Amino acid sequence: MAMQKICFLGLDDLPVLAPEFDRHGVGGEQVQHTLLARSLARRGHQTSMVVYDYGQPDRASWSRVTTYKAYRQDAGTPVLRFLHPRLTGIWSAMARADADVYYLSCAGMQLGLAAVFCRLHRRRVVFRVAHDADCQPDALLVTYWRDRKLYEYGLRRADAILVQSWQQQQALLRNYGLASEIAGMLVEFPDQIATAAARDIDVLWVNNLRDFKRPGLFLALARRLPGLRLDMIGGPQPHHQGLYNDTARQADALPNLHFHGPVSYQSVAGYYARARLFVNTSSTEGFPNSFLQAWARGTPVISFFDPDGVIRREGLGLAVDSIDAMLAAIHHFGTDDAAWSAASARCRHYMDLAYREDQVLAPYLRLLDTQPENSR
Repeated sequence: MAMQKICFLGLDDLPVLAPEFDRHGVGGEQVQHTLLARSLARRGHQTSMVVYDYGQPDRASWSRVTTYKAYRQDAGTPVLRFLHPRLTGIWSAMARADADVYYLSCAGMQLGLAAVFCRLHRRRVVFRVAHDADCQPDALLVTYWRDRKLYEYGLRRADAILVQSWQQQQALLRNYGLASEIAGMLVEFPDQIATAAARDIDVLWVNNLRDFKRPGLFLALARRLPGLRLDMIGGPQPHHQGLYNDTARQADALPNLHFHGPVSYQSVAGYYARARLFVNTSSTEGFPNSFLQAWARGTPVISFFDPDGVIRREGLGLAVDSIDAMLAAIHHFGTDDAAWSAASARCRHYMDLAYREDQVLAPYLRLLDTQPENSR
């Protein structure tokens, strides 16, 4: 296939791409953008990112990925800053990147801005759904009416839409009448897997602290599991600082709960390797990166959320429907070494079978090899 110029519009991607900026926090889509950008760059594509101005030079590169600064996250006057520096900064950085394809994910105004830019400049825009709510107009995790409308404008004008699961594909078709293709997610595999005896964390929770992640349920688990060590990792999010502060305060009062706050992407892998079990308490999700990071290290997942039923189908832990069922699952795997070892082996086998890089990249490479329509 011909080499392409692809630009990732992910304003907060730099903390994953460049370890020296990791104090600014990490989310799942920043991880996916970075892994995909690096992988495409290794295959010869000219790869770039539009990111926030963290003080780095414009056009600075890491892992053969060139970055273009849009604006400082706190820059501008409220209301007016939508036009400048946000719109002007994004479009200016996109122009400097001069890509053939612009790729972004997560519902928000940026998809609409990217779609307008690409129509004006005859470039392609690819969007990837990052959360089930991205496919549901009445559940969008977008605060402002203006941003919701920009998102929907861009969604309907994207040259291609990728989704994480069959459930998302069906919801997008049902709610927006739009077709999409399921595309997997990249994950970095460890060099070795820790034995059960070497794992000193009984239960691990990793998530940015937002209401729908329900960190309070993990605190409740810790109170009911005084004999186990539980570790909790997650940073504060805009508009959710109070939740973070309250969670940290309650965690500090529990002697068996180790609250770490935000941990960099480069460091968090060690916690998955040390954990016997990974727990997810969210009410909704997309397809969590944390599941893949856990399974790749042989760590079974216990979750209320089971994307496309994969946990149940493949035996990668247990999908549960109540806090009592979650407690029972933790007790089951914590006391039955044979059951834990079998589930751990299934996790590793499933990841080896379904998530090797060449296999995951296939739909992305097909998109890059697709020629744009003459009318664009």
